[in-house]
Amino acid sequence: MAIIHQTSMEPTKVELLTDWLPKQSWYLGGAGTPVLAKAGGFRLDDPAGEVGIEFVVVVDTAGAEPIAYLVPMGYRGEPLDGVPEAALVGTSEHGVLGTRWLYDGAHDPVVQAQLRALLAGAAVPQDQDEDDTPDLTVAVHGTADAQEFEPRLTRVLRAGEAAGDAAQLVAEWTWPDGSTGRGVFATAVR
Repeated sequence: MAIIHQTSMEPTKVELLTDWLPKQSWYLGGAGTPVLAKAGGFRLDDPAGEVGIEFVVVVDTAGAEPIAYLVPMGYRGEPLDGVPEAALVGTSEHGVLGTRWLYDGAHDPVVQAQLRALLAGAAVPQDQDEDDTPDLTVAVHGTADAQEFEPRLTRVLRAGEAAGDAAQLVAEWTWPDGSTGRGVFATAVR
């Protein structure tokens, strides 16, 4: 079980993402600086207890219409070897744990393993803010054998679910006007 520390991080996740997000190929915000707000997400537990795993949703309100982005992140106590330099979202000083290296979960093997487990029905999504509390707003529709698929992340979130027989991870986020969006965060691809 992950322990949620009620402490600070400097810089914050949103501050790190403000710099990192525009450098990604899937970013739709244009050349300006995004104006990000945390808008949802959930956690997964690392069975080894070493890596913090959080699926973060941020909404960019810099453009004419808000855009919701999904960034799964792995929080580590030391650098992760063997990943592209661009996988590092940044480093932050955690008030309890010290320096944390935050990686894009698409490149973190522990994050990917737990996402596969979730899509296969072998992991339980956890609340972002409460210890040992399942997030009942997160659902997996369909199931997949963890050995026979790769998870594909949905980086730009849109409301609704895609048709098909592939397992889909579906969750919520909050738009700036307070309304809730719900859509596919990841799909099991064979």
